[in-house]
Amino acid sequence: MHSLEYLQSNVTELFNKVYISDYPNNLYDPITYSLAQGGKRLRPLLAFLGCELFDGKLNEVIPAALGLEIFHNFTLLHDDIMDDAPIRRGMPTVYKKWGANTAILSGDTMFVIAYEQITRSHPEILKDILNLFNKTAREVCEGQQLDMDFETQKTVSIGEYFEMIRLKTAVLIAGSLKSGAIAARASLNSQKAIYDFGINIGIAFQLMDDLLDTFGNEDTFGKKTGIDIITNKKTYLYLKAYEKADFRMKKELDYAFLIEDNEMKINRVTELFNQLNIKPETEIMIDEFTEYATNILDSLNLKSEKRTILNSFIQKLIHRKS
Repeated sequence: MHSLEYLQSNVTELFNKVYISDYPNNLYDPITYSLAQGGKRLRPLLAFLGCELFDGKLNEVIPAALGLEIFHNFTLLHDDIMDDAPIRRGMPTVYKKWGANTAILSGDTMFVIAYEQITRSHPEILKDILNLFNKTAREVCEGQQLDMDFETQKTVSIGEYFEMIRLKTAVLIAGSLKSGAIAARASLNSQKAIYDFGINIGIAFQLMDDLLDTFGNEDTFGKKTGIDIITNKKTYLYLKAYEKADFRMKKELDYAFLIEDNEMKINRVTELFNQLNIKPETEIMIDEFTEYATNILDSLNLKSEKRTILNSFIQKLIHRKS
């Protein structure tokens, strides 16, 4: 099995060679701009990793890897409009640079391009890859809608939150891994196991993202911190704070989330989170989902070399700063 560094370099090279189109400029320039920013390129790396785990040929998962990453970037273009986000990966968002209308249309075009890439999959696996992609894309949209609904919904349970992030984030991570397994012609049991592994890692990944949004360093995080607090998102941090708070502290939280000045609001909510020990509580939950994921790997009976590479990847992914 190749090293993570080798797989990552292959992903980078793959996207360096991607040519979308250039006319009309105002449609395609935002797409090129978005893809050129790089980011973690997590989804194509996971697709490659899923393929390598089951001794597949990397060239057979390239269409899915490209399609999944372009789809992911499409969702970011639209997410930034919904969140009124000014910065993404340390750069102005497409929404702020070109405006909402262009961001919507360029995002829609990226969705089409993602399908174009997916349909280049080998005929033997095309149906399975396409079915997985369709299911994943629909679920991501369902998760995003739930996320928006929760902003105005008075009460949200922690269980409902986990279902939302399963849909919004985890299914794309799991789907990326499974697409690699499909390309490698892995057994159905192996495909299910690697998908379930991805779901748990995906939930841990989103929990860390929520944590970084409040407690991360803006320079290393790559986007403005505190957006979840400003928009009253019902993250795990928010829900756990209300679960732990007594009557007086709940009133303090209620008041803090009504503060109109963004910086004052972020500072006050963060202060209350610290008083309630929300950061270590979230870190415990991240570790729990990571442990669930690693336990699933036992059923795959992977060779020690593969297990070591995968464990190293998990640690880098979960204990990240951005």
